[in-house]
Amino acid sequence: MADSLKTRVGRVITGSVHALVDHLENQAPVAVMEQSLREADAVIGEVRHELGLASANRHLAQQQHATLNGQHGKLAEQIEQALAAGREDLARAAVARQLDIEAQIPVLENTLAELARQENDLTGYVAALLAKQREMTEALEAFRKSRASATPSAAQSSDGSPAERMDAVAGAFNRVYARQTGLSGTDRTSTLEQATKLKELDDLVRDNKIAERMAQLKAVKP
Repeated sequence: MADSLKTRVGRVITGSVHALVDHLENQAPVAVMEQSLREADAVIGEVRHELGLASANRHLAQQQHATLNGQHGKLAEQIEQALAAGREDLARAAVARQLDIEAQIPVLENTLAELARQENDLTGYVAALLAKQREMTEALEAFRKSRASATPSAAQSSDGSPAERMDAVAGAFNRVYARQTGLSGTDRTSTLEQATKLKELDDLVRDNKIAERMAQLKAVKP
């Protein structure tokens, strides 16, 4: 994959919607985030295109590898027949062709290994980009909802009813919470305590996975 595309992939994966909001709070955060999503979509398309090319090239290389191996085996049979018929000249020609094939096969095998590596890398890029795109989409939706809740509508008075004012406060909270925690936002029916407990549960599961992996590594260590 070209360095310029790698740079764009890195920018999409490591970019943060919430960081953009921090810097562009009073400008056009939604427009900027939408543009970031469009760029992510374009990069995903380009990486998928490169993945398709790598897969097609690997398939062609595999076919060529199989063809050369088949020719090599056929030549071995023909050499035996030529020698049995006393045609050493024909046998020498077949041996020369075998040597050419034997020189090509290692180069072709290196090409196959490199194409397989490219496929693996590009598949990982696509998976990472899709995950980031989903994260960005969720964050943008949470931001829109929080802004809609936090900003009074034209038909609404500046003070509003207690319920409307509380809803605006909750919307503002969701926006700040999403930015500060990196989460997509809070469910209106949940509480901060519930969110904290769920985060603690995620940490516990992750710690258990780390402990399991360490135990496995220690078990195989001589």
